[in-house]
Amino acid sequence: MELRIESINKSFGTKQVLKDVSFSVQPGEAMGYLGRNGAGKTTTIRILTDIFRADSGDVSLGGKPIDYNKVRIGYLPEERGLYPKIKVGEQMIYIGELRGMRRADARKSATALLKELEAEEYWGKKLETLSKGNQQKIQLAIAVLHDPDIVILDEPFSGLDPVNASILKRLIMREVQRGKLVLFSSHQMPYVEEFCEHICIINQGEIVLDGRIRDIKRTYPRNRISILPEGRPEEFFTMLQTAHGSAAIISEASVAEGKSSGAGIEVTLKSAADKADLFKILAALPMGCDRVEVIEPTLEEIFVEKAGDIGGESK
Repeated sequence: MELRIESINKSFGTKQVLKDVSFSVQPGEAMGYLGRNGAGKTTTIRILTDIFRADSGDVSLGGKPIDYNKVRIGYLPEERGLYPKIKVGEQMIYIGELRGMRRADARKSATALLKELEAEEYWGKKLETLSKGNQQKIQLAIAVLHDPDIVILDEPFSGLDPVNASILKRLIMREVQRGKLVLFSSHQMPYVEEFCEHICIINQGEIVLDGRIRDIKRTYPRNRISILPEGRPEEFFTMLQTAHGSAAIISEASVAEGKSSGAGIEVTLKSAADKADLFKILAALPMGCDRVEVIEPTLEEIFVEKAGDIGGESK
């Protein structure tokens, strides 16, 4: 069932923090909800989780007003809030019961999740004795403990080492593959690109971009080309510069070692329509190519263009 937020408005005093915010989340995919400090991201999430009430607008699930008495929501907030002096197993069972689970079911789910997250050994330990990464695993386990219909993850990978990040990735991907509605918020753009097909960017309380990442990237000029030659990039660069016809279609070219495209050549064509002519030139060179591809903007570049520099949590 589709989760839809339609024309949400919210003010605190004289300050309007959300202005006709609308977007939707489809089952079985993670939507990246992105924004800067004060953009309105956290306020939206609090309305979605029924912590705040919107001044106007609607939140619907499957085309009907969302019934918070029936819909299960799992929320991993950026500001974590578990009990540091309570043993992990005890508080997982307690929170499961608060969410309507029978004690036996809460224990069974908690045990299975800790095993999946390679954290079984922490069952009888107080949360405060765990490293930040292991505390993060417990937080995520609790967010999905009660098999929620909607999973909201705010900065789930903040401060994690690569091993723990990989373990959390598996659990999040499992939730997506099970058809859950997953709202994913992070300033770590590589993770957003990894998990999300669809993004929505909010800036100063308004949605400034909404769509599938692939489609968004294809709206940008496609005249920047990355070339990975079979041999030394510098030698290939010289060949390309002196090749017949290259001056007519190439406005700029450089050795790109150390750049995002890796060791190779970056070429800017005078027009995206010149790609076919570039391929003919490359085919005639005495040195072959291992890879030729269009350089698309990164999600971070798109974010900066639409909302400004990345930094801090949204409000």
